[in-house]
Amino acid sequence: MAGDHASEFLPELASEVPLPELASDMPLVEDGVLPSQEIEKLIRAGRIHAADAASIEPRQIQPASLDLRLGSVAYRLQASFLPGLESTVEHKLASLYMAELDLSRPTVLEKQCVYLAPLMEALRLPDDLAAKANPKSTTGRLDVFTRLIIDGGTEFEFVPKGYSGPLYAEIVPRTFSVMVHPGLSLSQLRFIRGRAPSSDTHLRDLAREEPLIYLDEDNPGTALIRDGLKLSVSLQGERDSDVVAYRGKKNTPLVDLKKVDHYDIGRFWDVIRSRPDGRLILDPGDFYILASRERVRVPPQYAAEMVPFDPSVGEFRIHYAGFFDPGFGYGDSNITGTRAVLEVRAHETPFVIEHGQVVGRLVYSRVLDVPEKIYGTSIGSSYQRQELALSKQFRRSNSPSAAAKTKM
Repeated sequence: MAGDHASEFLPELASEVPLPELASDMPLVEDGVLPSQEIEKLIRAGRIHAADAASIEPRQIQPASLDLRLGSVAYRLQASFLPGLESTVEHKLASLYMAELDLSRPTVLEKQCVYLAPLMEALRLPDDLAAKANPKSTTGRLDVFTRLIIDGGTEFEFVPKGYSGPLYAEIVPRTFSVMVHPGLSLSQLRFIRGRAPSSDTHLRDLAREEPLIYLDEDNPGTALIRDGLKLSVSLQGERDSDVVAYRGKKNTPLVDLKKVDHYDIGRFWDVIRSRPDGRLILDPGDFYILASRERVRVPPQYAAEMVPFDPSVGEFRIHYAGFFDPGFGYGDSNITGTRAVLEVRAHETPFVIEHGQVVGRLVYSRVLDVPEKIYGTSIGSSYQRQELALSKQFRRSNSPSAAAKTKM
């Protein structure tokens, strides 16, 4: 039986990793998201630990999150699952396991298949600290559906206060098959104390102090705030390009996630140009990359998150990789906003969207302190000054007109 075979490997990968004794507990004094320097304290205190005597690498620490790395194996599953309060991932995996993949070398994950990968990192959180996961930007832009799972978990992407144990990633490439590499990071984890999201009143006060959105490089816009900052879609193109969206093609070659500025856009994406009526019909099952009309700013003392699905604005999912780091579109207050790239998939029926239509909302949270690392080129951020942008694997040098003419 597949489950019996899987059990030969499970104790080694899923048993709780021994963590060092704590040096000290952090004196957190208010609610909010932990900045980079406090994540470093968690690591030094043994609250975050890497398996197999590996260390947490400095590159993993982002302004307000920690990149999580794939471990040495992955499992092809019959179906996605949650373990539930009284069970472990290991226990459920034994009955759903189909095949084992060796992730210690480059490995292909096929589209529309469900995989589970133990992560290199394990946690031992204090009783007042929770965590939330999200795919990284590049992961979302490739339509790789990734969710965090924990022992005793009743919901994806959430780690409750005081959790102690291993972490796992469910991975489902949906549009493209992808090649992963040892230690690759597909998702990231934010650490949260108390109630992090800011109220609308707080957000309006912030918007009065400094612009949260610009409509172009010089002109601030009026922030529409209701349950977060409302964002609309851009479907009119820019002065130098009339391209407003990309749609993932069917039956493409695989994408090697290690390659940067490598693939021809036209082999993987259909180019969608603006129409006089400023409309786009989303077809169910297709994956789109669009951009927000607004140029978003996240001041360094805040972090933000895009709400992925909001039935009040339409029957579609608007975002996979929802974390916006402190300093996004802001820098040292010298950047007048950056467009949010929207990863969009319609649900059951075709759905029409129009230029300027509200399609999502951005929820801001206070950071406990200004991070020592701020989002931008100085820490290798790929999308600080983006317009409508595909993931970094695709050639930036492709002009939209050339991409449209490229043949398979």
